[in-house]
Parts: sequence; C-alpha cells; structure tokens
Amino acid sequence: MELVERQNEGRAPREAALLRKRLEAPPARLHSGEKMEPVLQSFLTGFPVLLLHFAVTLAMLALGVTVYHLITPYHELRLIRGGNTAASVSISGAILGLAIPLAVCMATSVSVWDIVVWGVVTLAIQLLAYRIGDALVSNLPARIENGEMGAAILVVAIKIAVAFVNAAAIAG
Repeated sequence: MELVERQNEGRAPREAALLRKRLEAPPARLHSGEKMEPVLQSFLTGFPVLLLHFAVTLAMLALGVTVYHLITPYHELRLIRGGNTAASVSISGAILGLAIPLAVCMATSVSVWDIVVWGVVTLAIQLLAYRIGDALVSNLPARIENGEMGAAILVVAIKIAVAFVNAAAIAG
C-alpha cells in the first residue's frame, strides 16, 4: 500500500484513485481460461487433421512427380546434375504444376478421401496435359537435352496454365 501512496503523490485525486484501483486489483489476464479453451480445443482437434491432410497431399505430390519422371522421355535429373538449366526449368514447372491443383484440392476438401480421390483426378489431368503439351512443342526432348531455354520456358507456361485451370475446376 505504501507503494501506491508513493506513486499517487502529486496526482489529481481521480487519477490517484484509478491508479490505486489498478494496482490493488488482481493482475488482469489477457486470455482467460474460458476464452482460450475453445481455441485450444480447436487446435488440439484440428492439428492432427491438418498434419494428416498435409502428409497425404505431399505423398500424392511425390507420387505425381515420380510418375512424371517415368513418362518423360528425357531424364531431367541426370540432365540437371550435368548442369542443364533447361531441364531444371522444365522439372520446376512440372512440380509447381502438380502442386497447384493438389493444394486447391486440399484446401477445398472435407476429408482425406476427398483429397485422395480429387488428387488422383488432378494428377491424371496434369500428367495428360503435360504429354499433350510436350507433343505440341516439336522435338521437345532433344531441345531440353540441348539446354534450349526457350522450349523449357514455353513448356513451363503450358504446365502452370493448365494447373491453374485444373485448380479452378476443382475449386468449383
């Protein structure tokens, strides 16, 4: 109480009373147990679901990239290890193109099975579009192997454009 009186010296009576009231009151809790409980409960319930959805989506992305490597007539990873920038650009576009519709699929899903079913659909559409896009660019495998950046950039544009359309279709 002495501290309160010392702090109030020279203050107006109303200001001193307010300060005394604040100092004598129990410390205020910014987040009381009642207010934090629903938030904490929501986190405890939702976090495992988030991790599951994230893991399933990443696994599907890994599967899509693996299938992409199998259906691509050139071996991009080997070319990248050899310093081929065009191959690096091409595979980067493929990974982004697979990830974009999968991310939208995860964001709009209501369950893991929703992610799996629509994820398979998006991956199939993307991979088919990649093969069609590759066929439209004449002699693409040789051009990527030769490090032609123009061909790589065109293919990336096709992959990402199809990914956005695919994602929008999934989102409805």
